[in-house]
Amino acid sequence: MLNIRNFCIIAHVDHGKSTLADRFLELTKTVPLNKMQPQYLDRMPLERERGITIKLQPVTMIYNLNLKSYILNLIDTPGHVDFFYEVSRSLAAVEGAILLVDASQGIQAQTLANLYLAQKQNLTIIPVINKIDLPNLDLETVKNEVSTLLKVNPKEIILASAKNGTNIEKILEKVIEKIPAPRGEINKPLRALIFDSVYDEYRGVIVFVRIFDGQIRAGEKIKMLGSGAETEVLEVGIFKPDLIAKENLLAGEIGYIVTGLKEIEKCRVGDTITQTRTDAEKFLRKSALSPRKSAFVEPLPGYQEPKPMVFAGLYPEKGSEISKLRQALQKLKLNDASLFFEPERSAALGFGFRAGFLGLLHLDIVKERIKREFGLDLIITTPSVAYKIIFKNRKEEIIHRAQELPDPSVIDKILEPWAKVEIVTPTKYLGSIMELCQKYYGKFLSTEYLIQGATDQRTILHYEMPMSMLIVDFYDKLKSVSSGYASMAYEFLEYRPADLVKLEILVAGEKVEPLSTIVYRETAYQNGRKVVEILKKVLPRQLFEVKIQAALGGKIIASEHLPPLRKDVTAKLYGGDVSRKMKLLAKQKKGKKKLLKLGKVDIPSEAYLAVLKR
Repeated sequence: MLNIRNFCIIAHVDHGKSTLADRFLELTKTVPLNKMQPQYLDRMPLERERGITIKLQPVTMIYNLNLKSYILNLIDTPGHVDFFYEVSRSLAAVEGAILLVDASQGIQAQTLANLYLAQKQNLTIIPVINKIDLPNLDLETVKNEVSTLLKVNPKEIILASAKNGTNIEKILEKVIEKIPAPRGEINKPLRALIFDSVYDEYRGVIVFVRIFDGQIRAGEKIKMLGSGAETEVLEVGIFKPDLIAKENLLAGEIGYIVTGLKEIEKCRVGDTITQTRTDAEKFLRKSALSPRKSAFVEPLPGYQEPKPMVFAGLYPEKGSEISKLRQALQKLKLNDASLFFEPERSAALGFGFRAGFLGLLHLDIVKERIKREFGLDLIITTPSVAYKIIFKNRKEEIIHRAQELPDPSVIDKILEPWAKVEIVTPTKYLGSIMELCQKYYGKFLSTEYLIQGATDQRTILHYEMPMSMLIVDFYDKLKSVSSGYASMAYEFLEYRPADLVKLEILVAGEKVEPLSTIVYRETAYQNGRKVVEILKKVLPRQLFEVKIQAALGGKIIASEHLPPLRKDVTAKLYGGDVSRKMKLLAKQKKGKKKLLKLGKVDIPSEAYLAVLKR
């Protein structure tokens, strides 16, 4: 174990993690040069197209230094705020991290968020400033930022260019020198942490694991401590970065286990794998330890459990494809621990699923993957957050949609999720960003400067903000007011009381339940006015006048009238007495009055979509 180093690369999105990983693969000759391609570890076509890492990707490399051979297990992680759970999973499996900072951009919000996660896990941090080949850099300022943040000597920071291959050997030498070898005992019962998994049509669930104690080989029986599932191991191996089988995996190593399990739910990310009692006892008898010790294998402390923050309805465009959508979500869920979904039915859109995501980019990625990998076109409803209802009898309930909101008479209070937001920005944009945060109900906490007294100063703003305001278009607006220079990271804080109400929509006097939403009381009028105006444009006209109304607890707060179609009942008359014409018009008027009382409006799905669709 002394020659193993487990580490990951953490950074803000687009700071060069995947390019640095490419250079490591070349330097260690893990991938032949004729097979190398940019972003080699980004295996998903979507990752290559968008230029971002979405899925963590492990790889085992062999590096020779001072006549010694070292096993380097690298996990390449995403940088976007929506995929921080991928980072937290990686950090639970390693002892150290390379903190990569773009020389042209300096420290960004997600750099800080990922660094705090690594420091919580007590990981050894190796600071690297990347992209030093770019022109017009202020390297001294960036070095000062990093050394101030990590409280290290600026001389300890490695200056590198992943693109040109500058100082790549230096980084790997520092990894070997600074990051401690893994601790664990081969002679103890097996304890392995599942940090990711993939589904194989033929071999079932393949789990990615870090072995903390013991060892595992094909043919042994294992048990998941969390789900209780038991199975026989079909194969074990390492990542090169393709799956390469080997005889066994030992304490300290990172590799994969082919479980053969077909039930996706039985292999939960964050779960601990151990041997079944009988197999563990056989092993312990061989190693002269008491078999009784194996009965109580302590689960490993997992990683930060992901909590879905954004909820939206997912419906197949063709209603007949609902089972195909269910299968798609189940398969994505295996590789995506933070994806949540449950069946729901909408009067407008038919059968679908209420799905939970970490953010809007996460939602977009899931939508795109379902389209590409499963050939399904989706209708996605407006994203919302989960609300907590406190009843007068002190019971609590979490709801995801307005239709679930109970009668106000039984509610004591409604709580909404709040987030802790960190914004890193050049100081000159401070005023406009603070104004934006105030507009989005942000609560200012504090300001800190990355380097005191620097001329081109950058500031970290700390805010608390309602999650419902954050998920809509706050990030786009932030980029707009800062000319693209500000960056943001956020995490769930707590539930807080809010003055929230159910906004109901009525068409021809009838409540249209799927169009109900939960809104702030003070913005109810603007929201109601917007919906009735949209409906007036998209609803087909009837033979009678249709009232479109927005209501709050039975009180109408916004209204529009859809004028009736005019049927010319006098068209068949020619000449003759005018009284005949008047009689027909009077009859038509009487009929319209009757229709106004009894007429019902069938709302087409296009009208629902105009309001619900993002």
